[in-house]
Order: sequence, then C-alpha cells, then structure tokens
Amino acid sequence: MKTSMKRKDLLEVAERLFYEKGFRGVGIKQITTEANVATMTLYNHFSSKERLVEEVLKEREKRYWSYLNKYVEIDSDLSFILVVEAHGRWLKEWSYKGDMFLRAIEDYAGSNNEIEKIARSHKQKLVRFFQQLACKKGEANQQGLANQFTLLLEGTTSMATLIGPEEATSHSIAIARTLVQQAS
Repeated sequence: MKTSMKRKDLLEVAERLFYEKGFRGVGIKQITTEANVATMTLYNHFSSKERLVEEVLKEREKRYWSYLNKYVEIDSDLSFILVVEAHGRWLKEWSYKGDMFLRAIEDYAGSNNEIEKIARSHKQKLVRFFQQLACKKGEANQQGLANQFTLLLEGTTSMATLIGPEEATSHSIAIARTLVQQAS
C-alpha cells in the first residue's frame, strides 16, 4: 500500500470514528486497528492525535465546499435557495448526526488553539461566503443577510438530528424563500 494511500485511509477512518464517537471517544489504537495500519505509520503521517484531528477537519471542509460548489450556481436568481438545498443534501449524506466543526469547538475550546481555529474558521468562511453572495446580488444588508443565512444553515444542521435532514431542509428552504423575498 502506498504511503499516500495509508494516509488517506487513516483520514477516512479517523473522520468516521470521530464523527460517530466524538474526538475524545476515539483513541489512536482504534483508528490504527480499523485503518489496518501500524501505530508508527500513523505517527509517520501525523505527529499527534491533535494533528490528525486538524487534518480531518481540513479535509472535511474541503469536501464541504466542493460539495456546495457542485450544486450551487452563484449566478442563478435562486443561488441562496440552492445553497440551502445543497447544505441539506450534505446533511443527509455526510452530517446526519450534527456538525463536526461545532463538536471540535466544544471539545477543544481553550485547550488546542489550532483545532479550535480551524473549526471557527470554517464557520467564518460560511458567513463570508454569504456576504459575497449578497454583494454579488446587490443586496443592501449584506452582513445581516449573511448572518441570517448562516444561522439558517446552522439551525438546519441542529434540527436534522431531531427531525431528520429532509424535513429540516424542507423547513429551511421555506424560510430561505422568505428571507430572499424580504431582501428584495
């Protein structure tokens, strides 16, 4: 198995385990066992569990933005709605048990600045994304609209754990339409 393939396997297994059991609920031994690699192999790629968590979050963020970019046409009149729909698809496929970035903030707040920084940066990037979208659409209250849509996606993520991603997304799309109408 190539070194890059082992690294990829470690990241995939670690992400799945961290998502299912939490960052604190998973040890290095469990990750290496399920990835079928030696402990030394993990440490050859990641100097510590914290570095592994950082890389898992970075990879997840790349996948999230790639996912949104796949489904969202920025120049569409429905771009805000398309973002909400794409986020709902993401929830159904990748984030049905809550938000890994919020978990990272909760688990590592004050104890590991880099992990918390990566997770907070992801949230800030979402706000900036909506600000840029609002600017491109010529909306007057760009910051307000960005905050509202970010709150909408965060609420959708939370509610997906209670009522399921499909129903949470359905409600969010209705709210998004109202927000877009009010902004126009």
